[in-house]
Amino acid sequence: MGRTRDAALAGAVRSVAKYGARKSTMGDIAMLAGIAKATLYNHFRTKPEVYAATVGAEVEAIAAAATARVEQGLEAALAEAARLVGEHPAVRKIAAGEPETLAALATIGDGTAWKAAHDHVAGAIRAAGLDDAPASVDLVLRYLASQLLTPSDDAARSAEARLLAGALRVAGLRVPAQAGSSDTNTSPDPASPPHPTV
Repeated sequence: MGRTRDAALAGAVRSVAKYGARKSTMGDIAMLAGIAKATLYNHFRTKPEVYAATVGAEVEAIAAAATARVEQGLEAALAEAARLVGEHPAVRKIAAGEPETLAALATIGDGTAWKAAHDHVAGAIRAAGLDDAPASVDLVLRYLASQLLTPSDDAARSAEARLLAGALRVAGLRVPAQAGSSDTNTSPDPASPPHPTV
């Protein structure tokens, strides 16, 4: 059952990349998923339901790819997330002909996909040893949403990721204990204010 649902979501991405969000039909999605239309309807009753599930799955995939880069530094994770968002084939098709749909995708809200994106961004910031204050998470989400509208090229994306990571460090670094210092507790205390870098 999970493989069929995954195939349907992949079919939705392919359909939107080929026809756009408005012109894609449930039949197109099923055909490009390699499943029967009736099977698609067993999982999703409407096209908006398919799209909502697809956006959620794509957020998870982008988050997994970006999280895998956190060990290389927050800059690498941010640049990877921005690349995947900006170069997404379905997003680029929507950008080419459906500005109202693109605007809706880029508007940060309270939906399930945005909540998941928020949680993943907060987790990546924490994994980098930084304070995941709401303003920090919001800043990263706004940057990633900007990539939906106007994706950066490789050089700009790298520079932007460095600047953004630097801003997050200045805003609230969770400083680990220095070698030889008397403070050996490296775990952050959520009650303590973040320490700015100098």
